[in-house]
Amino acid sequence: MVASPESSQLIGRRDFIILGGLGCCVFLGLSTMPMNNVSRLLNSLTNTAFFENSLLDTVKSTVLPAGQQGRVLADSVSVYDVPSFQGKRLNIYWRDRVLPLTGITIGNSLDSFNMVWYKVGDEGYVHSGDLQPVFTITNPVVTQVPPDGALAEVTVPFTDAHWDPGSDELVAYRFYYGTTYWVVDIVEDDFGNPWYGVRDDKWEYVFYVPSQHLRFIPEDELDPISGGVPPNEKRIEVHIPQQVMIAYEYDQPVFMARIASGAIFSNGDYSTPIGKHMTFHKRASRHMARGNLAANGYDLPGVPWNSYINEDGVAFHGTYWHNNFGRPRSHGCINLTIQASKWVYLWTQPVVPPDQEGIYKRTGTTVDIIE
Repeated sequence: MVASPESSQLIGRRDFIILGGLGCCVFLGLSTMPMNNVSRLLNSLTNTAFFENSLLDTVKSTVLPAGQQGRVLADSVSVYDVPSFQGKRLNIYWRDRVLPLTGITIGNSLDSFNMVWYKVGDEGYVHSGDLQPVFTITNPVVTQVPPDGALAEVTVPFTDAHWDPGSDELVAYRFYYGTTYWVVDIVEDDFGNPWYGVRDDKWEYVFYVPSQHLRFIPEDELDPISGGVPPNEKRIEVHIPQQVMIAYEYDQPVFMARIASGAIFSNGDYSTPIGKHMTFHKRASRHMARGNLAANGYDLPGVPWNSYINEDGVAFHGTYWHNNFGRPRSHGCINLTIQASKWVYLWTQPVVPPDQEGIYKRTGTTVDIIE
């Protein structure tokens, strides 16, 4: 299997495994799987031997593409001579350092749910949970933005958003690979360089980003998935103990992904709410901010592919601040990889027209959160 920057990295039915290190965590090709096998699969997801064997088989057939990089997500990461935290530390890299990834393997981990390690150049190994798989892809400049704006995504490891167009202007936020934004304008700085004006959906400010760092998402890429399936024949199950979600069509599983659900922190219980919900509110981009950053608060612009399931703001969404799916760690939401959250966004009801920032209806796809 070759990982590709242009694909969703589809995985066959034999590969029911966590792929946190691949930045994918997506399971497809399930439509012929008997329902009783789903139960056996869920039971096996907590089996360490199952992971070791399945991960090893898949990693052997996985080839990272040329140009694959990894952005450091933690304050720092250590490079070891072997894929183990008990190995010899060779180097330390700090947050947002972009490293060349040349291989992927299975090693020892503090957490059995993610034993994937990346090879960094010819140097050594870094655990996948603290690396975001990224590419550096620049884009042609779009010379005209639609009157109501258009959706775009970041295609470089990170880019700084400024209060005014110009690399010397004050920085408002750092935008990361795979995050999404609503572009409303294009302007030039004093040197004639093009910048996109991005409207922030929370603060209502306009920030400016170098144009070549954003890719406008074409309308056909936002077409609904399985649009011919009646809405009442689609549903999602979220299994909290196993930290997985499964999407069904006509009661047959068609998609599965590892998640990171809500957790209990020192300042409160943020567990994902158990029970029946539906995806009634959706936005392709959302600036999420809450609380004190020094005490489990967060300020996250451009969170991609949000499918909300209740009025308290709990949603399926893409995640760019960690790559360690398989255990609770969110403030109530259902963290997915960016690829998996996009699939959920395009597969569920209601459908968001490509020229709209979001949609809110009283109907949607059923979601059962199971404890």
